[in-house]
Amino acid sequence: MNGKSVCLVIGAGDGLGGAIARAFAGEGHPVCMTRRARHLDQLEALAREIGPQAHAFGVDGSSEEETVALFDRIEREIGPIGVVVFNIGANVRFGIRETTARVFTKVWEMACFAGFLAGREAARVMAPRGKGSILFTGATASTRGREGYAAFAAAKAGLRLLAQSLARELGPEGIHVAHVVCDGAIDGVFTRERHDAAEVEALLADDLILKPEDIAQSFVSLHNQPRSAWSHEIDLRPWKEPW
Repeated sequence: MNGKSVCLVIGAGDGLGGAIARAFAGEGHPVCMTRRARHLDQLEALAREIGPQAHAFGVDGSSEEETVALFDRIEREIGPIGVVVFNIGANVRFGIRETTARVFTKVWEMACFAGFLAGREAARVMAPRGKGSILFTGATASTRGREGYAAFAAAKAGLRLLAQSLARELGPEGIHVAHVVCDGAIDGVFTRERHDAAEVEALLADDLILKPEDIAQSFVSLHNQPRSAWSHEIDLRPWKEPW
């Protein structure tokens, strides 16, 4: 250990979460990453790629028991957690008449309730030390609801207001809480499943979709902000993205 605190990324994979973990590891932080247990093999491969300072955990972020145990284990076995990034997605599209109660509830559990658990447990371990960063990944749906995205928009808007409440409560205790609105398509599995490879490459070449490694630098910058000039919310979008 080099004295740097642990960065915990809740919701990591080949896209943004993995890029955030790489970015913090590049700054010297030990990084811990979570995904559901069925994806643990992929996450362990990512941890090996990042290096010996990276650790993978198969955790259901919407489970209170598993989330509490995760924080306790990291604090006990790896080190003090100084950065928590909540990055669970749950982006689905259903017309309102096709949105079942189960779909709405599961999206809320993944994208909002799990964020509450992450924020609460981060506060529990950070407050006694009087420092730390809790960073939430937002989306266009955090600020406006589009047709076909009622469940996703409700969950992401709830996460945004959760972040505001935490910032007002925990800021005076030395904990920096920030919300990052990613307003646009992000390169990754979700985007590549909806566009052919040539189209995605053309968009990337002209910086017309968000690149995970570029977004990740904003998360690192937020954590490194001096407390005399903290940001609570920033928005990131490609230079030609309409807004």
